[in-house]
Amino acid sequence: MSAFKQYSYVLLLLQEFIAVRVQDPRIQNEGSWNSYVDYKLFLHTNSKAFTAKTSCVRRRYSEFVWLKKKLQKNSGLVPVPDLPGKSLFSFGNDDFLERRRKGLQHFLDKVVHMTVCLSDSQLHLFLQTQLPVRHIEDCVQGHTPYTVTDAILTYASSNRGYAQAQEEEPGKERSLNVSYESMER
Repeated sequence: MSAFKQYSYVLLLLQEFIAVRVQDPRIQNEGSWNSYVDYKLFLHTNSKAFTAKTSCVRRRYSEFVWLKKKLQKNSGLVPVPDLPGKSLFSFGNDDFLERRRKGLQHFLDKVVHMTVCLSDSQLHLFLQTQLPVRHIEDCVQGHTPYTVTDAILTYASSNRGYAQAQEEEPGKERSLNVSYESMER
């Protein structure tokens, strides 16, 4: 390999990257009045902005709606990308699920490359923990015995592979494996 190619390869390795993937839409509580679809979010990055360099969580559409509202509120006049539209009765439609998945993918691809959004702790907790949105809000507002970083590191260490394990047990309802108590100092 020439010196130029080696230098180019090293530069490529040193470049910051943030890759987020929205995958595996799953209908939860199928056949029930309270069924919903959630999606696996896989994050892989070398960015210093993120505490955990890889994470895998599951999130539902309503949580994306919450995130967009919070990001828009905190970004001031900078517009946050749109989410795909909401539909009440299309869960069983594979085309709809794929369009929504692609729309959520587009949303996250844009958001993680916006400096104003990248500095928002709510985005980091959304992507790197399985905390419900109410607990994310409490953590960011300092109403928990742990910091944002504590929550991310605790989730990363105690739930490694959790979302992947869900693939092996698709009928099993997701639960929050990280409790407030487990993060108390």
